Amino acid sequence: MFHSSSLLPSLVHFVSITQSSSTNTPRVNFTETSNNSGRVIVDEPNRTNGKSLSRSLPCIGSTCFCGRRRFMEAATATAFFPICPASASQSDSLSDYASILKRVHPPRPDWYEEFYALVLNTGMKSYEEEIAGYKSELFANLKGKGGKVLEIGIGTGPNMGYYAGNNGVEVIGIDPNRKMEKYAKAAAMDAGLPFPNFKFIQAVGEAIPLDDASVDAIVGTLVLCSVKDVNLTLKEAKRVLRPGGLYLFVEHVAAKDGTSLRFIQSVLDPLQQTVADGCHLTRETGKNIFEAGFSYVQLNMAFLSNASLISPHVYGIASK
Repeated sequence: MFHSSSLLPSLVHFVSITQSSSTNTPRVNFTETSNNSGRVIVDEPNRTNGKSLSRSLPCIGSTCFCGRRRFMEAATATAFFPICPASASQSDSLSDYASILKRVHPPRPDWYEEFYALVLNTGMKSYEEEIAGYKSELFANLKGKGGKVLEIGIGTGPNMGYYAGNNGVEVIGIDPNRKMEKYAKAAAMDAGLPFPNFKFIQAVGEAIPLDDASVDAIVGTLVLCSVKDVNLTLKEAKRVLRPGGLYLFVEHVAAKDGTSLRFIQSVLDPLQQTVADGCHLTRETGKNIFEAGFSYVQLNMAFLSNASLISPHVYGIASK
């Protein structure tokens, strides 16, 4: 895997974008702070459809952990199938969700799913150490609120520790790989989350098997890079989220246009989709979230040293 650290300056880059339903013009603050000199540079945001939207070159991590996928999957790669969004009338039909699950994530051999889950459970530790500060900042918004939280693409449960100490919280985790369940449950137990307060459901973000306005918060970390349909997943998230509920996200995104890293990402993107379970290197996920129709969006970008090719990240909070 090519490492992009030689292309990137040693910077910590913070970008904040805030969109409020009370105004058509979001507030945008760009601050770039150098680790070496302490310089502060104010950048100008790109414009997309009249809205301010950042597209910079942030980096996190030293190894490719794209979309929770790391190893060859070409033999089991699947073609795109049309996906029908779940409506309120479909919420009670498990067969509808099961049908969509099979189309989006056709069954793999048990040994493969197990091996896949094992690799993710043991191979993400250094990444989680890098991102911990940002996640702690986000999850602080859930502290003391309890309620029901949906985590899309929960995987092996790397976020379980952030729910610890939040009395009364109930976590529902969905993931298309059933073999993730035992690892997620073990992570919940290690974090001190009571057994009855965690439920794993085999499902995909494009068809969430929950009723409308049924959860208080939604969490998604490294998942929108590899879902079949980003906009549909966000639409489903909004559907099941209660009014005023929060959506917490951490996602890797495309590098800034015109940079060497963006060029390399564009060249390698087709290969990445093949070997990393449909993960895209050049998705502008921040734009998708920003334009998804949330009443409020706070979008941040982080740029860390010792970064890899799959490094640009957005993280933040949206409110329904």
